Amino acid sequence: MRELVLAAHGSAVPGAAAATARLAGAVRRLTGVPVTVAHLDHQVPSLPWVLAGRPGAVVVPLLLGDGYHRSVDVPAVAGRFDCLVTPGLGGESAVALALCERLREAERAAGAPADAVVVAGAGSSRAGGNGGTLAAAEELGRLVPVPVAVAFCSAASPSPAEAVARARAEGFRRVAVAAHLLAPGRFSRALEGLPGAHAVSAPLVDHPRLARLVAARYGAALDRPEAVPLRVA
Repeated sequence: MRELVLAAHGSAVPGAAAATARLAGAVRRLTGVPVTVAHLDHQVPSLPWVLAGRPGAVVVPLLLGDGYHRSVDVPAVAGRFDCLVTPGLGGESAVALALCERLREAERAAGAPADAVVVAGAGSSRAGGNGGTLAAAEELGRLVPVPVAVAFCSAASPSPAEAVARARAEGFRRVAVAAHLLAPGRFSRALEGLPGAHAVSAPLVDHPRLARLVAARYGAALDRPEAVPLRVA
């Protein structure tokens, strides 16, 4: 049985590692296989260090978009150790549903439902790198009865502050921010203090739907390893 490695971005913000560890534990319970977290930045152990001890593992990128890390970094490292790299987590209904549920939690904590929503993703300048956020916003727009806009915390526009200000200028007064982010980090911290936001939802990493999605990615890789994209020879 191939081991499972979660390739997380990593963050120096307290709480990020614990949140990812909770996801790893949930996935371990679902799959019954060893699950190890590796990091692309900020934290150890690093992805090369982890994969060096687990050749042939299945690597599931804990990434919501196909930016540079997903498209270049992870496959390049995995290829050195004959590992399979599954698709990331972006663009899946499970992510949009988890985002909606986190949004509802934030609205309840704020005491009233939003009259407009801004979906805030990390942002990428790479072609296709923002597709996960755009897909989540489109699906969320079918789940909630209010207008949904998109913003990016870096590398693309509009920024969350600009999107919230625009919605308020259009007459909306309870503008909630749905954080299309996996783990606590500098982006989630910036959103928490966003002026004019009625509510800001929590990151998604330890939502039960994410654990089930990761387990499904792993199972699909075992069932049809030849069909897993980005297997690097």
